[in-house]
Amino acid sequence: MFLIFHYLIQLMIILFHNNKTVTDIFSKDHNSIPYSKKDFIVLVLFQIAKKYPDEKIVWCHYTIENHLNTDFIENNEAFKNTIFSFNPTSSNYFSNAIGYVESSPFININKTITYPTWQMSSSVGYAHASVFLQIKDSIKFTSNFDYFLNSMTKSYLALGLLCYSEPNLLKKNISFNNFKAPKANQYDLFKFIKQHYRKRWVFLALLDLLVYEKRLHLLPFLFSFGFGKIKPQEYDLTNVTYFNNPGVDVTDTIDVLIPTIGRKQYLYDFLHDLKKQTILPKNVIIVEQNADPNLGSELDFLTKEEWPFIIKHTFTHQLGACNARNIALDQLESKWVFFADDDIRIDPSFLTDCIKNCKNYNKKAITLSCLQKGEEFIKNQPYQWTSFGTCSSFVDVAIIKEIRFDLGFEFGYVDDRDYGMKIRYTGTDVIFFSTPRVFHVKAQMGGLRTKFKFEWASEKIWPKPSPTVMLYKLLYDTEEMINGYKTVLCLKYYTGQPIRNPFSFLKSFNKQWSKSVFWANKLKERM
Repeated sequence: MFLIFHYLIQLMIILFHNNKTVTDIFSKDHNSIPYSKKDFIVLVLFQIAKKYPDEKIVWCHYTIENHLNTDFIENNEAFKNTIFSFNPTSSNYFSNAIGYVESSPFININKTITYPTWQMSSSVGYAHASVFLQIKDSIKFTSNFDYFLNSMTKSYLALGLLCYSEPNLLKKNISFNNFKAPKANQYDLFKFIKQHYRKRWVFLALLDLLVYEKRLHLLPFLFSFGFGKIKPQEYDLTNVTYFNNPGVDVTDTIDVLIPTIGRKQYLYDFLHDLKKQTILPKNVIIVEQNADPNLGSELDFLTKEEWPFIIKHTFTHQLGACNARNIALDQLESKWVFFADDDIRIDPSFLTDCIKNCKNYNKKAITLSCLQKGEEFIKNQPYQWTSFGTCSSFVDVAIIKEIRFDLGFEFGYVDDRDYGMKIRYTGTDVIFFSTPRVFHVKAQMGGLRTKFKFEWASEKIWPKPSPTVMLYKLLYDTEEMINGYKTVLCLKYYTGQPIRNPFSFLKSFNKQWSKSVFWANKLKERM
């Protein structure tokens, strides 16, 4: 234990534990901190956070203390809205069965990179003391440290608590094959589902475990009804600033990426919004599509009018937003890129505010609120997003130099989610900001504009779901996540189709599902 003392730095308190009780606590001064040995870990943690409200609170299992990467913790800031942890084993506290009730990117964790997830571990982690102090009245203290951490992060993720799996918390090139991290039992699993999801998911979890794993967990299911849903209090982030709202400098150049087809007037209006920006874009990259081989560009105003930025205009007869965006991505020159659509409107300070958001929160990929007429604006704290807005995202160009839209998703509606996952796999989080806002005019002619005939259009058995949706799930979801989605889709589909005999319906549905898997794998082979 004393081998790591010389690494302990200012603003750090390390709490060592054995999963049941605290074994030692040391301060930034290398001194041992007294604590109540009869209290469980969570209670001691809160006592320490209250006593040292401005410090980093680090926790670590005592058997891996010599592997704790204190250099990383020292150089990595502890902000009042961020928490890091890492489970060095191949599993997580909750088994893969949690995928039956949640299909977000936060479930299937990539443990080789910094990855956004509410799934926390008692093995090692840290957060600013204020993270714990703010939630002390919302989350019930429990002797189960892992359950507490996961309950806290799941409850506050949507309210602005940024949560990450961080492999750098432990030193590299070390084997943890003999290390055993705690795992939730079925009672903990069903209790967690009941406390953090809508009630119907408890029933669906019971059904999925029976159907796909042939296990009936009736007692844990009944046990869960002794607990109510956790309702977290508002998370106060008014004083959270990473870098004191830094200004915009000459290096903050911006390219705007716009695929367009048949929306001349809408594009013209948006270009005039760009013309009024307090920080002008350096390049506006427009990729115009028209399938008619006898027609050329209709965007005569690009050359007839003067624009205060460079317009890079490409015309192509090949339809598809994925292909168009890839053409534009190959032309990027600036530090930042704004992924736009041709029928949106923005305020004059939009691009400036985007840069400030990225710098103030030290983030490299953000998606903005994109509202249509009549939709209610809800102001939120910035929080971790599950997708990616191809018409409303602002990204550091450096992280997407090698990332392109996969043509397997062309016309398939999940290209944005796939691109968001590719960004996350670089170790970059996607954060949602409610401001500045994008107004989506939503022109009457939809984004696809023309009917596209998929290869499976002639199939007698129509694939369900769409093979592009299935492809996304095969690429990024666990088996449990896919099966949970299958159950929900099956139940929804049953209520809207004419076959009332459930056995006949299931037979038909399984054929459609198999056909979707077949075509998804065909698409996957071409990637």
